[in-house]
Amino acid sequence: MFSSERLKGIDVFVIVADLGSFTAAAERLNLSNSAVSKSIGRLENRLGTRLFNRTTRRLSLTDAGLTFYQTCTAVLSDLEEVEQVLHSEQDEPQGKVRIDLPAAYGRLHVLPLILDFVKQHPRLMPHISFADRFVDPVHEEIDIVVRIGGPDAWASSVGHRYFGSQRLVFCASPEYLAQFGIPAFEHDLEAHRCLGYSMHAGTISPWYFKGRQSGDMERRIMHPHVAVGDGEGVVMAALAGLGITQLPTWLVQRHLDSGALVEVLPDLATESMPMNLVWRRNRVNLPKVRALLDYLTARLTPSGSTRSATVD
Repeated sequence: MFSSERLKGIDVFVIVADLGSFTAAAERLNLSNSAVSKSIGRLENRLGTRLFNRTTRRLSLTDAGLTFYQTCTAVLSDLEEVEQVLHSEQDEPQGKVRIDLPAAYGRLHVLPLILDFVKQHPRLMPHISFADRFVDPVHEEIDIVVRIGGPDAWASSVGHRYFGSQRLVFCASPEYLAQFGIPAFEHDLEAHRCLGYSMHAGTISPWYFKGRQSGDMERRIMHPHVAVGDGEGVVMAALAGLGITQLPTWLVQRHLDSGALVEVLPDLATESMPMNLVWRRNRVNLPKVRALLDYLTARLTPSGSTRSATVD
């Protein structure tokens, strides 16, 4: 039979785990350090196991504590979802929503949309992170994810909307082309200074070419004159006249429009990785998630321009 005793101390435990400190949790909860410590002690006694490793310098979850934390946060999330659905007649999106974005595209094209949305709905509290790795929204408990590339098939536990493919172009500054010449053919790139994107462990992101016979995409590792571990950094190197690079139009279009960069070998421009908006299906009916999804799906495109769409 269910006992209300099982709920006691869970909120204190989760906040201590989130903040990594009894003192910080006490300040958040407006309690004394002693009250927080006693609450955790009673919870550990009831469970018959230690939840935290305590030292003079740091506080960390034990293996049992991590398992209990994951369960508690899932339960609290479910309770929040039920409450939000029960109050779905309220038009104003409110509360925390977790969002993860690709680094450069997210900063340039998605973050401004989210900030505009928050201006319209000040009770919404987005928690935004940036990562270029693959993110599993269910495992990492993220409500909305924007991704360039991803698995061939998304899991049934998530919904997703494809909003285009990343278009890649070759470009360089007018100063570089005046000094080193304009490549006329694909093989001419081998004689030019290349600018590359440096990924984890020092590996270089390949350039993409259309297959000569099959039509499939070919990936080739170039040997860059300069490699930078950030897309906007590669743009800066190109603007500085250091070489030719291959970059997505969403990153360089404004520089192409202004003439600061010049597209070369336009016949080699190609579509590469798909771009998707992804969400957890069990969270999509929360008003705060649904409203933000509708807002983003109406506006996200590979180039950053706006369009109309709705979430299914």
